[in-house]
Amino acid sequence: MKDIDLNNLDLSNIGAWPTALKVALIIIAATGAAVAGFFLDIQGQIEKLERVERTELTLKADFETKQAKAVNLDAYKQQLTEIEESFGAMLRQLPSKTEVEGLLVDISQTGLASGIEFQLFKPQGEQFIEFYAELPIKMVMTGDYHEFGNFVSGVAALPRIVTLHNISIKGDNKSHQLTMEVTAKTYRYLDDTEIQQQKKTKKKGRR
Repeated sequence: MKDIDLNNLDLSNIGAWPTALKVALIIIAATGAAVAGFFLDIQGQIEKLERVERTELTLKADFETKQAKAVNLDAYKQQLTEIEESFGAMLRQLPSKTEVEGLLVDISQTGLASGIEFQLFKPQGEQFIEFYAELPIKMVMTGDYHEFGNFVSGVAALPRIVTLHNISIKGDNKSHQLTMEVTAKTYRYLDDTEIQQQKKTKKKGRR
């Protein structure tokens, strides 16, 4: 190796190089290939390991979530039962279509029993909202504060849900009477046919 002049080597004719130099070249090339292969393989293994670790974290989080739900399953079932019972109680306070007319009569009778006089009692068109319908009733009535108070208390005591909105009370200096304008809203639940019809109407509206 000491007697070899590297400047006189012909790179285009490696086969003519001295045997010792060719052996050295082969060793260097093999070593370089081994080192390159090693690092390339290690890089791939590192990336694979990172993917596995991310998957492990995802699966662990999913397991912990499901485990928490499983542990609290009885509590969830109890809450669901309570919600269903509460929902059922609320539904029972909503009249069906056949009971709405009777409820309107109850509101009117409550007003008359309170001593007020109706100047206007006009049910408006129904408005459908999810599983129930809302029926506004515009009312104009005359009386005094005591009679109006009795009317509001009487409406609140009805077995069915009735809410009062947009209350306005004005006085008349000549007659010394008060006039109250108010919108009462009563509600009824929709039957299965009506609910399906509402769903169809919403789907058509989205197109």
